[in-house]
Amino acid sequence: MNLSLQHLVREPKIKLDKNPLLLLLHGYGSNEADLFSFAEELPEDCYVISARAPYDMQYGSYAWYAINFDADENKFSDHDQARTSRDIIATFVDELIANYPIDANNVSLIGFSQGAILSYAVALSYPEKIQKVVGMSGYLNLDIVTDNYQNNDFSNLKIFVSHGTADQVIPIDWDRKTPAILENLGIKTTYKEYPIGHGVSPQNFYDFKNWLSE
Repeated sequence: MNLSLQHLVREPKIKLDKNPLLLLLHGYGSNEADLFSFAEELPEDCYVISARAPYDMQYGSYAWYAINFDADENKFSDHDQARTSRDIIATFVDELIANYPIDANNVSLIGFSQGAILSYAVALSYPEKIQKVVGMSGYLNLDIVTDNYQNNDFSNLKIFVSHGTADQVIPIDWDRKTPAILENLGIKTTYKEYPIGHGVSPQNFYDFKNWLSE
């Protein structure tokens, strides 16, 4: 099958007529094998699918959008590329549902760093497609969400936001703003901090895994 994104699949160990989907979205400069290392630890009734971002940085590194530095070493994100990736992920979810026996009413995004930023953007733009989001070490960037997203129905959406207190890549202060914005939209939100840098601690993994099965 020729789908929008390259991906790895762990089939459910418990086969149902339609199984839940956990879609893993890696960070900047990584690839689909990164988060897939979690796959065997995730719920056995789920399809666990790890997607490769579309922008090739060579040597096995990929990005959902470019991050550039100007002469003053200010970082800026390519929002056009980010919006394109947002829509590719939304289309990819539809393709997965069409090609695998996936329950369209039980789709979760699990994103790390840039993958978390995209997960939030997809869920706020297309909440009818996504039921749960686990965002790790990212933040909510409203510049890459669809226009008039505030009018969307978020009643079935739940989001788990987590961040390391010693993160040098994406400052925790950026992510501390995320829960209030989500809650103002009426989205059920869980927020956790961990005493780590830019990564996923065992406790973070344990907490989001438990949250998914609640």
